[in-house]
Amino acid sequence: MSAAAKELHVDHATVSRRIAALEISPGLRLTERLPRRTALTEQGKVIASVADEMNRIADRVYIQAKSLSAAPAAAVRISASPAVAALLIAPAVADFTQSHPNIPLSLSGVSHHVQLNKGEADIAVRLTRPDDPDLLVRRIGTMRFVLYASPSWQDRPPESWSFIGYEKSLDYVTQQKWLESLLNGRRIIFRASDLMAQQQAARSGLGVVTLPCFMGDNDSSLIKLTVNSPPPGRSMWLVAYPEYRRDPSAVMVMEFLAGVVGKACPPDSTS
Repeated sequence: MSAAAKELHVDHATVSRRIAALEISPGLRLTERLPRRTALTEQGKVIASVADEMNRIADRVYIQAKSLSAAPAAAVRISASPAVAALLIAPAVADFTQSHPNIPLSLSGVSHHVQLNKGEADIAVRLTRPDDPDLLVRRIGTMRFVLYASPSWQDRPPESWSFIGYEKSLDYVTQQKWLESLLNGRRIIFRASDLMAQQQAARSGLGVVTLPCFMGDNDSSLIKLTVNSPPPGRSMWLVAYPEYRRDPSAVMVMEFLAGVVGKACPPDSTS
């Protein structure tokens, strides 16, 4: 109830009154008030599923209207992971803006998936394919990974290596699973949630790190280390709502993103 009030920008009592009114109108008990939470009844779950579909339609109406608007061009908002945003997309923005000065861009580098249906971004570059059937999804690249370290590790026997990886909450990430499979009793000496923090730790000589090739190959402070286990690759997906195909500015931005990612991380047929 408190979370709903916060999202709707009203107080807790207003939410309670609205739910009560909704229950009175059809004569259904939709919620069960418990001491520490409010749960949906079975009837409430059915009504909520219908309301959720109404909300999805309303979101699509907003996106459709925005794509048809004749108002002056607003910034096309792009979301990507921090490393992709900072190291792939941002360096290419100057060339794009020079070619398309009337298309302003807004770039957000975040680790989580933004909600496109809530207007948090217009276009996203993701490392997992979304399962929302309403979205336009296009595979634009493959992020490949390799082990890197400072040159001081080159002559050390592999059994003495120490590693840099993700913090425990990110153990499910593809490259972290691969790194864990290589340990064989060796330890992860430093963990960070951000790839760029891991990269800086490796540059200082702390240990061996798994990085995307577009990061490690362009870092003169690091060298590649080889192992018998083939490194993983992760598909990169361009995601937007189909309505943006009617917006010439959005189409140009999507082609720009596909070109930038595809050049640095060419797609293959196996990832």
